[in-house]
Amino acid sequence: MLHTSTKTPTGGFSFENTRRNAVLEANLSEKGYSAPNARKTGTTIAGLIFKDGVILGADTRATDDMVVADKNCMKIHYIAPKIYCCGAGVAADAEVTTQMMSSNVELHSLSTGRPPLVAMVTRQLKQMLFRYQGHIGSSLIVGGVDINGPQLYSVYPHGSYDKLPFLTMGSGAAAAISLFEDRYKPNMELEEGKQLVRDAITAGIFCDLGSGSNVDLCVITEKAVDYLRGYDQPVQKGLREGSYRYKPGTTAVLTKTVIPLTLDVVDESVQVMDTE
Repeated sequence: MLHTSTKTPTGGFSFENTRRNAVLEANLSEKGYSAPNARKTGTTIAGLIFKDGVILGADTRATDDMVVADKNCMKIHYIAPKIYCCGAGVAADAEVTTQMMSSNVELHSLSTGRPPLVAMVTRQLKQMLFRYQGHIGSSLIVGGVDINGPQLYSVYPHGSYDKLPFLTMGSGAAAAISLFEDRYKPNMELEEGKQLVRDAITAGIFCDLGSGSNVDLCVITEKAVDYLRGYDQPVQKGLREGSYRYKPGTTAVLTKTVIPLTLDVVDESVQVMDTE
């Protein structure tokens, strides 16, 4: 009689590669090199499937380290008439990647004479990102409506992907996914889905310094696409109660010193051009 011995799986985290990583870093430091640092990019993007289609959402802050480079950056990119893509990560990589994909999808539609599928767009994206092995820093959420109904995918910079009814990505994804897990339900109505995506992006804005400014939404249905630019402003600039401009002479001048500047005056003669 045969007996199979099964090993009981152990729970918790695995730290098997910790010693390996330490040895690799030590070898690099001996040769004058340093291990690459992880790049942190700030964004909150999200999407969900509701009863009639897909709702995508994103914040509008673009950062350069600790500097806000753009307060109204567009992060929901056009791919096809009924397919859009949210981009997180390096802004230039996400912009150019989605532009290239939009061009390739248009050529594919002209060649085949058929409207593009969301799965086809996702497949081309993950194949391209996998080819570069993560050096293109684009985390994408692809959403749209095709002959198979509403579709929602997430594509990671290394080429892996997920297909789920709701998704979040970016540095504020942890705060956004908590709202989705708590309040999402199948076959949601349009206004209920828009409110949930808005609250998810707002949670990312409040809980992540790399996310901020406004909330953009994109509602994709079988009949139309509604791009809601500046749908909500969770953090509005405070209004001043009064004028803080003082009249000239309000502050007394105690001392006054005038230092004359010595300037070298150069005489230049202008020659008239002969136009005859």
